[in-house]
Amino acid sequence: MKHSKRASLEGIGLQFFAMGNLDAIQQKRTDILQRMTEAVQANDREKFTQAFSDLADAVGESILGDVRALRDAQDENILAARGCRVLTSQERQYYEAVIGAMKSDDPKQALTNINKVLPETVIDAVFEDLVTSHPLLAEIDFRNTGALVKILLSTTGGAAKWGPLGKTITAELSANFIELDLSLASLTAFLPVNRYMLDLGPAWLDRYVRELLSEALAVELETGIISGNGKDAPIGMMKKLTGAVDGVYSDKTAVAVTDLSPASYGPLLATLSKGPNGKSRAVSRVLLVVNPEDYFTRVFPATTVRAADGTYSKDVFPFPTTVVQSAAVPAGKAVMGLPAKYFMGLGTQSGGKIEYSDEYKFLERQRIYAIFLYGYGRAMDENAFLLLDISGLKGAALEVRVTELPAGESAGGKA
Repeated sequence: MKHSKRASLEGIGLQFFAMGNLDAIQQKRTDILQRMTEAVQANDREKFTQAFSDLADAVGESILGDVRALRDAQDENILAARGCRVLTSQERQYYEAVIGAMKSDDPKQALTNINKVLPETVIDAVFEDLVTSHPLLAEIDFRNTGALVKILLSTTGGAAKWGPLGKTITAELSANFIELDLSLASLTAFLPVNRYMLDLGPAWLDRYVRELLSEALAVELETGIISGNGKDAPIGMMKKLTGAVDGVYSDKTAVAVTDLSPASYGPLLATLSKGPNGKSRAVSRVLLVVNPEDYFTRVFPATTVRAADGTYSKDVFPFPTTVVQSAAVPAGKAVMGLPAKYFMGLGTQSGGKIEYSDEYKFLERQRIYAIFLYGYGRAMDENAFLLLDISGLKGAALEVRVTELPAGESAGGKA
């Protein structure tokens, strides 16, 4: 009884300790992800690799802390609350085979001999984690394309047309579709795995793989979706869809925005309402993506108003607008557009596996593995997104109007 009580108290203490350090752990991850984003934007491979290694350590430390806190827990609900899924039999068999291969003296050969591929359910879970944790990915048309190589997309709301069927009509209909080659860009997700992680078992290895994949993919995806130049990468929201030079697309001309009044906001919305081929489209909501620092120094002051009772309301726009913060947006800039009009497809290579990698030999503490994915993204049309220059955006000002008083009256009452 005493032992049970002490164990219970220890569990409470460990949970309290974990809760107390939750903010610090999250801040550490945020700082690391910021370094990764900056390294991607600067194309600094060495800094990205070091930041990614730090992220792997942080994820590993978090998992080890939960393992210690829950070392006696068998309740699946408790484990699920800490990020562990109930694995399917296929997933368990796969991870057990991978763990055995990773522990061998020749992991590269052992992994090659595994005839099982990464279960689709694992990739599905990674996509769920990505969408749940990253608002930008939840807003756009972000799809798990599986092992598809090409995908056909409609660029307009409808593909039907009244009239006699003929070559002209057929040509008009076919012009409403674009074919995206998802093999144009690839992502290699590296997995630094310490040997101790393999001893924790399939469920914890699954959590490690999902967390690391989700965080690493999110950084690369957001950067590609916002500012990708189209060369071995998506065409970002900031880019023109025409005029590529050697496969590189240039930035759109930034529209200067100094205030967010209806008079200034209306013309921006009018541009977004112009669909392909000069056709108009209804716009019911827009997305505004800004750098986190710009949000608090420019957008927040411009969209926060004070009511007569002294309370404040933030993100007040003259039109339904969802604001998303992303470190991938350059300082002083913002992207405004129709989120459903950006498609991003990502999938595994055919027969995708976790493979041994010799690429990062300087990380001697860990064995490095890799999962290869491919995907592509672009806006559906040129007017779906606008690049804004918000460097001169001013704070919101309370408008006061003085009306002419009747003759013989003053502001304080009758004369």
